[in-house]
Amino acid sequence: MKTTPALFLLAAALAAPVIAPAAEEASTKVNGVAIPQARIDAFIHLVAPGQPVTPDLREKAKDHLITQEAIAQEAVKRGLDKNAEGSVALEIARQQALAQLYLQDYAKRNPITEEAMKKEYERAKADIGEKEFKTRHILVKTEDEAKAIIAQIKKGGNFEKIAAEKSLDSSKGNGGDLGWSGPERYVPPFAAALKKLKKGQLTDAPVQSQFGWHVIRLDDERARKFPSFEEVKPQIQNQLQQQQQQKIVSDLRSKAKVE
Repeated sequence: MKTTPALFLLAAALAAPVIAPAAEEASTKVNGVAIPQARIDAFIHLVAPGQPVTPDLREKAKDHLITQEAIAQEAVKRGLDKNAEGSVALEIARQQALAQLYLQDYAKRNPITEEAMKKEYERAKADIGEKEFKTRHILVKTEDEAKAIIAQIKKGGNFEKIAAEKSLDSSKGNGGDLGWSGPERYVPPFAAALKKLKKGQLTDAPVQSQFGWHVIRLDDERARKFPSFEEVKPQIQNQLQQQQQQKIVSDLRSKAKVE
């Protein structure tokens, strides 16, 4: 979940690995107004939920709240909390705080399960596929050009030389070589044609995409190496949490009666 721009001063402290216990100290006072330790802890929880709480992070949070309190006191002295602009700003801030609290509470009550993360991991693996391919292609403007190139190659023409001479793609300098990658890297028509080829095979017909007409050759294939579930688990958890948040926000918005 994103923090608000005003809280960027805390970002540098979030990566520290050491967990520190809450400091047992009296409330800090700014011009006689107390900032209790509980407020500092709550502030950290709001802007960095689930992050390690270090002494450095706690001090930065305290310093931020002291600065905010000093500024807020001056705003109140000038009556800015009671004019029209101030009232609107405070109401917007209240709405934002309540919305953030609700989403954090929802995530806490509906944690992403290990089973859901493993299911997403397997789904992603299936979508990506078990193989990656070493591919070459020649890109031209028209279908007729592509057909002529296929006929030329089948008669013994050199694919790499023709690619260097006629291809519109930047890979022409490497004889049309696109290197190793999975089919998900390519636009759907290209990927679909690639999956049908066998090692060393050339497409029998040109393949059209939004870029033009392709002549494709599969030079080699190999099994794909996937990172383990544990290696990508944090990213999967974050992705599913974002999806969960987007869904609850969408559901609440659709149920709201707007007149």
